Amino acid sequence: METVKKNPGTKRNFKLGGITTAAVAALIVLVVGANSFAQVEYGHVGLYKTFGKLDSNILSPGIHLKIPFFQTVIQVNTQVTKAETDTSASSKDLQPVSTHVAVNYSVNKESAYNLMNNVGRNVDSVIINPAVQEIVKEVTARYQAEDLIAKRDIVAGEISEHLTNRLAKYDLIVNEINIVNFKFSDAFNQSIEAKQVAQQQALKASNDLKRIEIEAKQKIAQAQAEAEALKLKKQEVTPELVQLKQIEVQEKALEKWDGRLPSVTGGATPFIDIQSFTNQP
Repeated sequence: METVKKNPGTKRNFKLGGITTAAVAALIVLVVGANSFAQVEYGHVGLYKTFGKLDSNILSPGIHLKIPFFQTVIQVNTQVTKAETDTSASSKDLQPVSTHVAVNYSVNKESAYNLMNNVGRNVDSVIINPAVQEIVKEVTARYQAEDLIAKRDIVAGEISEHLTNRLAKYDLIVNEINIVNFKFSDAFNQSIEAKQVAQQQALKASNDLKRIEIEAKQKIAQAQAEAEALKLKKQEVTPELVQLKQIEVQEKALEKWDGRLPSVTGGATPFIDIQSFTNQP
């Protein structure tokens, strides 16, 4: 009988084939395992999308299972997001008005499915920007251009109210609206500046006139007071008072007299009624 010899190369081929198969299997398991999980980040919610169709089941932040290769998880940001829009409109008096509006909004978590299913991811361009444009035009058209400046808070409140109601239809929550600035044409700005200067000048003239009137009234009052005081003084002067004053003058003259007549040539001699004093008891 002949002895059959085993080929060493065949054994090696079997070993290499087994290793390759195991490596391929391990790789497949690894790839399938990696595609069997999806992570929803903090501040987001997730939605399953299977063969292009969204599932209404809302996924909270964390790791979730999914069907590998056939199912994906769409993440919807529920944090406060800013949308900025430049608008052009006209005031009630047909002045062109441009403004920059910033809207802080967020997505209602429970309604993320409706939003993604009906609108999609481009919320800013599809919903918010057109709504801001339309509402700003509608509100500013009810105000004079100057009132848009003077009543800015009221205008912003109206825009916020209308926009809040509009976005609520799409389950969007408006957190804050900021109207950065109202901008008008150069001609209008110059007219406003000229009007303010004229008002300031008119106010200054009015204040000057009031000051002059007050000063005139003060002078009249002072003159009236002085006249009244003089009148009272005249009323107080009586013949008895005049005689008393004369006696006081004569007494002061006697106190200073040394008993001799002044030795002067010519001129008048001061008159002192000696007789009036000698006849007194």
